[in-house]
Amino acid sequence: MADNYAMWKELGMDIETHDMLCEVLPGAIGDVFMSQENRPEKMDFFDMVLADVHGIRPAELVEFRKNGGKVFGTFCAYVPDEVIFAAGGIATGLCAGSQFWVPGGERYLPANTCPLIKAMLGARFDKTCPFYRLADMYIGENTCDGKKKAYEILGTDVPMHVMDLPQMKRDKDIVKWADEIKELIAVVEEVTGNKVTPEALSEEIKVINAKRQALQRLYDLRKNAKAPISGTDTLLISQIAYYDDPKRFTQMVNVLCDELDQRVADGVDVAPGAKRILISGTPMAIPNWKMHNIIETSGGVVVCEETCTGTRYFEGQVDESGETLDEMVMNIAERYMGINCACFTPNEGRFDDVIRLAKEYNVDGVIDVNLKFCTTYDIEGYTLEQRLNEAGIKVLGIETDYTDNDAQQIKTRVEAFIETLA
Repeated sequence: MADNYAMWKELGMDIETHDMLCEVLPGAIGDVFMSQENRPEKMDFFDMVLADVHGIRPAELVEFRKNGGKVFGTFCAYVPDEVIFAAGGIATGLCAGSQFWVPGGERYLPANTCPLIKAMLGARFDKTCPFYRLADMYIGENTCDGKKKAYEILGTDVPMHVMDLPQMKRDKDIVKWADEIKELIAVVEEVTGNKVTPEALSEEIKVINAKRQALQRLYDLRKNAKAPISGTDTLLISQIAYYDDPKRFTQMVNVLCDELDQRVADGVDVAPGAKRILISGTPMAIPNWKMHNIIETSGGVVVCEETCTGTRYFEGQVDESGETLDEMVMNIAERYMGINCACFTPNEGRFDDVIRLAKEYNVDGVIDVNLKFCTTYDIEGYTLEQRLNEAGIKVLGIETDYTDNDAQQIKTRVEAFIETLA
C-alpha cells in the first residue's frame, strides 16, 4: 500500500478522497464475492487483481511509461486493441461503474445523463482513479450522444481522439469504419513514434483472438446444465478483460477453464435448483456487480450476458488470413462491425443474438437491464420484449443506476419473476 500511495501521489491523485473509495471496496468484495459458496479455486488470481485494482496494473503501466511506452485509455468494445498494441502501446479500458464518481461528473453534465458517462468524468476530474491519470491519450467513439459530448469536455484535460462509428451496417459503412481504423493507426503511430507494420498487426490480431477464444471457452462451460461458476465471478473476469495484460489474462482464463472442465466432469453445481438467467442490455463496468448479486441471491444464476461486458466483447474472431495492412484493417473492421450495439439502426441482429443465446444457454428467462437515461437501449427494450415473447421466452425489464436506493425494489421484482419461471 505504501508503494501505491507513492505512485498515486506521483500521478497527481486526490489521495484523501481516493482513500474514501478504498475504504468501501473490501466490504463490497466480501459481500459480493467472498460470500459465495463453492467458488473455483483458480478465481484466486482474479480476486487478487480486484483486491489491488488500483495498484498492480497501474504500477505496470507506470513502469511502461517510464520506459517510453504510451498508454491509450478506451471506453468501448469498438476500439480495436489490436492496432494500439501493434504500435507498441497499451490499451486500457476506462469506463467507470461506481456511484462514487457520479457526483463529480454532475459538476460537468446534466443530472439526467447516464451514470456511466457521469462516472467517467468524475473519475478523471476528481483525480481518484489511477487509470484515468495514466492514459497519454483517450480513444473515444460516438456510440451515443452523451458520450460524444462528454468527450469534448474530457478533451479539454487530456488528448482525445474520437472514432466516427457508422450507425448502419451497409457495405459502405464497413468501408467507412476501415477508414476510421486507418486514421487510428496514423494517430497511434504519431503518439508512440512506432510504425504499425503488417508483421506487428498480424501478431496482435492473433494475441487478441486468443483472448477472445479463452473467454468463449469460459462461456461455453456455462452452457452446462450444472453451472460450474457463478455469473458474478464471470462478470468480474469480463470486467478485468478490458485492462489486464492480454497474454497474461488469456493464460489465467484458460487455467481457470481447466479447473472448470474438471468441475463439469465431477458434476459440480454452484447454484443447484436456481433458474438460469440471461442478462441483456447496457454494459456493467467495474465495480458494478449490482444486478448479478441481486439475481444470484434471489433464486437465479446468471449463465450468459448479452452485453459489452459479455458476449459482445469476445464473440467473433478477426480473420487471420490477411497479408497486407489493408487486408488486415478490413478484416478488423468486419469483425468489430459485427458487434450489435443499440446505437445501430436497424438492429435486428441484436434481437436475434439474444434469442440465439437464450437457446444456446438453455435459459429459463431473460432480464434486460438498462442504465437510466441510456436512450438507445431503453427504446430497444420494447422491441426486444416483443421478440422474446414471440419466441416464448419470458423477459423482465429493469431500469436502474449505480445507487443502492432501488436494490430492495429490484430484488422483489426479480424474486417475483423467478417464481414465474418455476
